[in-house]
Amino acid sequence: MEAKEQDVSLGANKYPERQPIGIAAQSQDDGKDYQEPPPAPLFEPSELTSWSFYRAGIAEFVATFLFLYITVLTVMGVSGADSKCKTVGIQGIAWAFGGMIFALVYCTAGISGGHINPAVTFGLFLARKLSLTRAIFYIVMQCLGAIVGAGVVKGFEGKTKYGTLGGGANFVAPGYTKGDGLGAEIVGTFVLVYTVFSATDAKRSARDSHVPILAPLPIGFAVFLVHLATIPITGTGINPARSLGAAIIFNKDRGWDDHWIFWVGPFIGAALAAIYHVVVIRAIPFKSK
Repeated sequence: MEAKEQDVSLGANKYPERQPIGIAAQSQDDGKDYQEPPPAPLFEPSELTSWSFYRAGIAEFVATFLFLYITVLTVMGVSGADSKCKTVGIQGIAWAFGGMIFALVYCTAGISGGHINPAVTFGLFLARKLSLTRAIFYIVMQCLGAIVGAGVVKGFEGKTKYGTLGGGANFVAPGYTKGDGLGAEIVGTFVLVYTVFSATDAKRSARDSHVPILAPLPIGFAVFLVHLATIPITGTGINPARSLGAAIIFNKDRGWDDHWIFWVGPFIGAALAAIYHVVVIRAIPFKSK
């Protein structure tokens, strides 16, 4: 107990001063108090013979399955009510998406990194956080998990009711253009992936070592806020696997007409977040006093 208190004390006093807002966290000392992980190789064939590689893929499958199961059921409940006052409403849908991401990232971060989203995987790949081998495997498992999750919801709701209520599929709402939908998906995914980078940044962990930061919390909260903003526009995709799973099981023109938006938008948003992370965040070295 004494050792723990001493660690807390050291952590609290390690960086006694904070830089003013807008000032880069730098000092005259060339030393670093953090270790940046080395860039992942583009191809890593040895991963294919490792059980941890397949275990991570299974974790991504299960997490995305549970994500679709809970969230699409919530969407179905709101869509099927005769009065929105009798349901959790848009706020409840946003909480379902954000809350599930918080819980699932917390559960799977130590196994697979807790991506649960091809856009997140793509962004981390561009930032050299994982290999192309692992990125492709993750995306395939995420999409399969999403399809199974949406399929289970359809089994519960029944084919007729599921189809009538829209199947939780994403589409651009009336009154908005395809450009509006694409823009909403780009910005929304940028917010999410930027939060992922920030919450898992090695410099932040070193600088704020005395602050117990739980990475899944800001990530889940980012998902919640983006859903509040963009549910009225696109139903909020920001996750190509989520959009694909619902579209395949719903399998009507309404779910496929704008489907490209829910791949192109998130991938552009993730790429922009990765570029920002590499060029801006990583380019500013953190040096302790």
